[in-house]
Amino acid sequence: MSMAREYNFDGLVGPSHNYAGLSFGNVASARNFGSVANPKQAALQGLAKMRALASRGFAQAVLPPQLRPNFSLLRTVGFSGSDAEVIARASREAPAILACAYSASPMWTANAATVSPSADTADGRTHFTVANLNNKLHRSFEHVETERALRAIFAEEKFFAVHGALPSTPAFGDEGAANHTRLCASYGMSGVEVFAYGRVEFEPDAPAPRHFPARQTLEASQAIARRHGLHEQRTIFVQQDPATIDQGVFHNDVIAVGNGNVLFYHQQAFVNEAETISALRRAMENVGAELRPIRVTADEVSVADAVSSYLFNSQLLYRPDGQMILVVPQECRENQAVSRYLQSLVESEDPIDELISFDLRQSMRNGGGPACLRLRVVLNDAEAATMHQGVIMTNDLYGQLVAWVEKHYRDCLAPEDLADPLLAVEIRTALDELTGILRLPGLYDFQR
Repeated sequence: MSMAREYNFDGLVGPSHNYAGLSFGNVASARNFGSVANPKQAALQGLAKMRALASRGFAQAVLPPQLRPNFSLLRTVGFSGSDAEVIARASREAPAILACAYSASPMWTANAATVSPSADTADGRTHFTVANLNNKLHRSFEHVETERALRAIFAEEKFFAVHGALPSTPAFGDEGAANHTRLCASYGMSGVEVFAYGRVEFEPDAPAPRHFPARQTLEASQAIARRHGLHEQRTIFVQQDPATIDQGVFHNDVIAVGNGNVLFYHQQAFVNEAETISALRRAMENVGAELRPIRVTADEVSVADAVSSYLFNSQLLYRPDGQMILVVPQECRENQAVSRYLQSLVESEDPIDELISFDLRQSMRNGGGPACLRLRVVLNDAEAATMHQGVIMTNDLYGQLVAWVEKHYRDCLAPEDLADPLLAVEIRTALDELTGILRLPGLYDFQR
């Protein structure tokens, strides 16, 4: 049996990174609406995290940003003329729609797709279902370019199956891997795939949040499991606590994260905590593993502190020695309750014994932490050798990308700057050069 590793594909922050407050239900996004963003700093912060983890021996890769603004969206809703004329009219008549067209949200690749490794699927291939993200206008058109990028990177159909997005209707609301995790004894063996959902479309009496939207439906999660050919006894569907969603937990990865046989979660993450943990224990027994839950109580860390610090939106990674590290945003060090909890965690007998923190403030102010920035893909040796190699993070690639960012990105971007027609030209020029660095020719429409 070939060895398998977990690759983290981080989104490269795009040149149009800005604070438009487009994501209702995301507390940080709303709080920083209208602030001045620094796209260059945002991209460099993300790249620094990628390089640091790659240098520690973790398998690290990058996904490219998408083309912005989305002129197809702007023209579909009635703006016509040259590109500059479209931008000018949209900025006067519908600045919120222009902001949607410029959104750099594809940087959060945890929402790009749901991934099932070959050890779990009926046909022995790694399956991807691109997320439709239909709950928010600014994200609802991402799936087109996401699918194109994934097909370019995972092109060998012998090993990979890339599925397009589910129907873009509320019944199949799908936000990707932010509501999915995989538990296992080892990466190359069959695991337990855990799908978290916020509401049930065809059961109107089922629990649901009252204030913020539930973005993932049970129906979408079930459809993905069928598409991927997952085994019924190794597939678990769990519901997020609606009251917790209403406190700003818009995705499950804001309140829980798992890896290997460890589930790190808040006691208010799920509708029925006891039943959820029992079901996971039984499923793990089916794959010859024992679940190791790490439960954080409300007395230790409140939901509000978890949301503001993004404690659970952290990366849980295995070191070669079998112990685990938790990659947290700097905000976890600055929140007194969270910092105190983390200190007790690494001193306990639990498997997490090391913390790494990164300054990701540009992403955090828009509501995305370390876990939002990455899509996890488990690959065995043969699969890893077959995927496109130009996106794997190396010291050389890091240096090229830093130079590229320094050359093309603005230091400041305010909402009113989206009206500048030169911004669109700058972004196109930058992305045209990027495809050469990543060896992905023809990735964008304007290159075809």
